Amino acid sequence: MARRLKALGYRVRHIAQEHSHVPDMWQRISRPDVLIYLEVSFPVSLARRPMPWSEAEFAEQQHRLRHARAHADFVVQTDHLTPEEVLAQVVDYLSQRGLPPPRATSGEG
Repeated sequence: MARRLKALGYRVRHIAQEHSHVPDMWQRISRPDVLIYLEVSFPVSLARRPMPWSEAEFAEQQHRLRHARAHADFVVQTDHLTPEEVLAQVVDYLSQRGLPPPRATSGEG
């Protein structure tokens, strides 16, 4: 998602918060203008990217992310969405906030 948003000209920072025991690590690393939280269920996460973790470990990751989710400006449940649909929802949300894509991906700029 970050790569696709960058291609549209947005300044994006992916914060891998889920391994931290510090709930507000995302705020310490970066103070985002907009925080977007992409949510996925355990079964779908495994189907998309096989990981050697249990459902309990996944639940712990979600627990660690609770502060970021609670403070997110926009939460997208991605289970039944393609990457293109997620991008469309995010860009639509940003546009509604007065942040349309700075440039198109048509090779300009």
